[in-house]
Amino acid sequence: MSHPSLVTQDLTIRFGGHVAVNAVSCEFRPGELTVIVGPNGAGKTTYFNLISGQLPASAGKVLKDGVDLTSMAPSARAHHGIGRAFQLTNLFPQLTVLENIRLAVQAKSGDGRRLFRPAARMTELTAKAERYLEATRLQDVSHVAAATLPHGDQRKLEVALLMAMEPDIYMFDEPTAGMSLDHAPDVLDLIAEIKHDQSKTVLLVEHKMDVVRALADRIIVLHNGELLADGPPDEVMSSQIVRDVYLGKSSEVA
Repeated sequence: MSHPSLVTQDLTIRFGGHVAVNAVSCEFRPGELTVIVGPNGAGKTTYFNLISGQLPASAGKVLKDGVDLTSMAPSARAHHGIGRAFQLTNLFPQLTVLENIRLAVQAKSGDGRRLFRPAARMTELTAKAERYLEATRLQDVSHVAAATLPHGDQRKLEVALLMAMEPDIYMFDEPTAGMSLDHAPDVLDLIAEIKHDQSKTVLLVEHKMDVVRALADRIIVLHNGELLADGPPDEVMSSQIVRDVYLGKSSEVA
């Protein structure tokens, strides 16, 4: 078994007297896609925010390849290979799809702060950005302003930007939320392709059970901020305690 690329040790956050995530310890490995499920309010997105640095932990640690990231800002964690997909509002809406991806490529290369660049360097950056356009099937809308994209293409652009940052850890929070049945498979196919790269670790918060069954190598279940179950999909979903928490109430995980 490979060494874990990402570890949370007793990760905890308190909001006043409320413990939103309570001492969650997990290890995540390259070549593995873990789906995080649980009822509404279980702490799934909060746990994501603790890993990516959007929220400071009250206790516990986040380790990436043995490096303690717990006190680092989100930008520093990104530098260490933690990649988190966000909504389009975090992009440059008036720039084209290609320009957005090229900026991500520039940032990854360390070339993002230079005002003037040799023409050959710009050509190189553009060529690399175009490869991510092709990988995410966005080449037909490359010169469209990001703000005018349909929702499905916006979510694909999120994936393209994440890929351009070349992280080791990919984090997706309900990547098909709000998408039509026609567009959702495109994003899921992209995540499946990332999963097949044995050097990458993928974490996915999802409530649609068909998505969970199609993609998960492993499922962890959070309930009231605590780790309730962790294991192979069939084993977790057949667990009586998991069924008692939510499967008996709904055919979808909230």
